[in-house]
Amino acid sequence: MNKNLLLLNPFEEKEANAKIDLLKTRKSAWILRAINHKLRQQILKFIAEQKAINVTEIYRHLRLEQSITSQHLAILRKTGFVKTNKVGKYIHYSINTDRVQQLNSSIDQLLA
Repeated sequence: MNKNLLLLNPFEEKEANAKIDLLKTRKSAWILRAINHKLRQQILKFIAEQKAINVTEIYRHLRLEQSITSQHLAILRKTGFVKTNKVGKYIHYSINTDRVQQLNSSIDQLLA
């Protein structure tokens, strides 16, 4: 049996609704935790207001350390909430609106 599959009804393995894919659940939880963080929310809001901005402008405006800002941006990038675009020696961050819409749609389905 797959260790990443939780059977809620072990006597009827063919019942699709009785299975939970734990790997997908963990990945989904990681994505939700990425967005459910006050500092990352502030970063996302600031990026959205500026349309595209580099890390220096973000940490200066939010009065954060560069390393902390970069760590949070890395999480937002890995979870797909921000996109990057290299302009000269700078990387500009912008909101991935497709990803945000995808998240909103998934949450709506979950809460329905």
